Amino acid sequence: MNTTTTPADSGIDSHPAEHPLRRLLRYAGELKARVWLASLYSVLNKLFDIMPEILIGMAIDVVVRREDSFLSRFGVTDPKQQLVLLGVLTFLIWLGESVFQYLYSIEWRNLAQTLQHRLRLDAWRHLQQRGMAFFESQSSGNLTAILNDDINQLERFLNGGANDLIQVLTAVIGVGSVFFYVSPKLALLAFAPIPVIIVGAFWFQKKAQPRYAKVRDLAGRLAKTISNNIAGIATIKSFTREQHELQQLEKVSADYSRANAEAIAVSSAFIPIIRMAILAGFLATFIIGGLDVLAGRLNVGAYGVLVFLTQRLLWPFTNLAVTMDLYERAMASARRVLNLIEGEAESADESDCIDKPFRGEVEFSGVSFAYDHASEQPVLQHIDLRIPAGKTVALVGQTGSGKSTLVKLLLRFYIPQSGHIRIDGVPIQRLCLGSLREQIGLVSQDIYLFDGTVRDNIAYGKAGASEAEIIKAAKLAEAHEFITALPQGYDTVVGERGIKLSGGQRQRLSIARAILKNPPLLILDEATSAVDNETEAAIQRSMQKIAKNRTVIVIAHRLSTVVNADNIIVMDKGRIAESGSHAELITRPDGIYAKLWAVQTGHAQ
Repeated sequence: MNTTTTPADSGIDSHPAEHPLRRLLRYAGELKARVWLASLYSVLNKLFDIMPEILIGMAIDVVVRREDSFLSRFGVTDPKQQLVLLGVLTFLIWLGESVFQYLYSIEWRNLAQTLQHRLRLDAWRHLQQRGMAFFESQSSGNLTAILNDDINQLERFLNGGANDLIQVLTAVIGVGSVFFYVSPKLALLAFAPIPVIIVGAFWFQKKAQPRYAKVRDLAGRLAKTISNNIAGIATIKSFTREQHELQQLEKVSADYSRANAEAIAVSSAFIPIIRMAILAGFLATFIIGGLDVLAGRLNVGAYGVLVFLTQRLLWPFTNLAVTMDLYERAMASARRVLNLIEGEAESADESDCIDKPFRGEVEFSGVSFAYDHASEQPVLQHIDLRIPAGKTVALVGQTGSGKSTLVKLLLRFYIPQSGHIRIDGVPIQRLCLGSLREQIGLVSQDIYLFDGTVRDNIAYGKAGASEAEIIKAAKLAEAHEFITALPQGYDTVVGERGIKLSGGQRQRLSIARAILKNPPLLILDEATSAVDNETEAAIQRSMQKIAKNRTVIVIAHRLSTVVNADNIIVMDKGRIAESGSHAELITRPDGIYAKLWAVQTGHAQ
């Protein structure tokens, strides 16, 4: 099973041939019944909405023709009774229109909320299942834009745009039926502009689609820029680069504004075309229908109905440009969201995977790996390494020698191109991914603390951890003393990424979190890379305590932290150059480790 992601499939803005609306309807699944119900309410509301114009025409007919009016055919011959009947019908129709307007508004909006909630959760759930290569090829700002702004675009369309499209179609069918019943000739004249409007709509869609796709992509870039600047505000301030970053943001924001302006230009051009087409249809009905009345070919009531209905038929098309604008924005967003949801997950079917507790024996056998498959220089080359259960092994070497890559492979963030990795003799591809990672504790050099309390951040290592367990883990990490000295102790809020704490304090909290997890295999990746001597000494004492009865892999540049390791592996250019205890390695005068030790202790010649 290969979990790596190639450049071809790492993107989330590719455009499958299938239309995003069809993909969205398929995704909606059991929500389709609610879509049909909301659509029914929209249709009924529009039918009730066009009926008052018919009643106005009937009222004119009653006033002009009296006992010979259209209503007299139904047995009501007295004009006053006819007007009372029309008044009652008008009340009932307005009531029905109001009821169905309330129902469709509630149903569409609730449907929008349900769908956006489901999309956001599914997108986030699937995002968590993507491989690390995917995250390394995407910006957090762009992903945030998809999870937030793109999904909100879909919500906006469902809140109003979907109803508008359905009601335009209903008006065409409903009004058209009345027109063809009353006067087929006028019906053809009134409907003549509609093909122009439809052709214009398709032209708009064709022109607008790439423009709105560009808008969504630039929205992701804008979010990425803002997110990066907020995260790096300390660096920006320390280098006094505020003006530079403002200029960079101005450029991206201007690009976003220009892309929106291009899309709006197409949308705005559509409205005048529609208005002129509407005017042509209205004038045809108004003038030719009036001439028919004067010639006695059409009665006054029917003429009134047709004039009013012409406007009722054609005027909603003026909003079609706005609706299509919402629609195209929504489809561009749907494409990005569904590409994220339907992308390749990190792990395949694990129904036959092995889920069992570790002893902690790790073996790398002939492992080679390159992040770029086409690269001529792999990051790791033919690694053979056995780590007995319960032992502490250190990985040292220059930056880029492959130390952290070994850890990523062990956690199955990536799969090696050749060779095998086994834990307790079982290939890690056979182990259930969740079980594998649950039994490995990682303390990374890139410490991430959540914007919560100290207690919350430690307890993240074990769901439902008791207060006693949290305090015990903190004491083992030698963090309890500084925690109790904080203003609110364990209830102190650490700020985003732990910004309110020092580097050493954040490091000790991350160690406490890993200790609370109590994994049989613990990885310390540069755990002392950015701490002072006192904190380093505290972390070393913690390591000695927590190393008991578990396998520990320590990655370090600072060799003083690994002198007590059972075995030290020296990496160089993706290969194992040396191995042995500290005492053995420093006796090799030409060895890499001995030279590094001499440099770090100040004895280099």
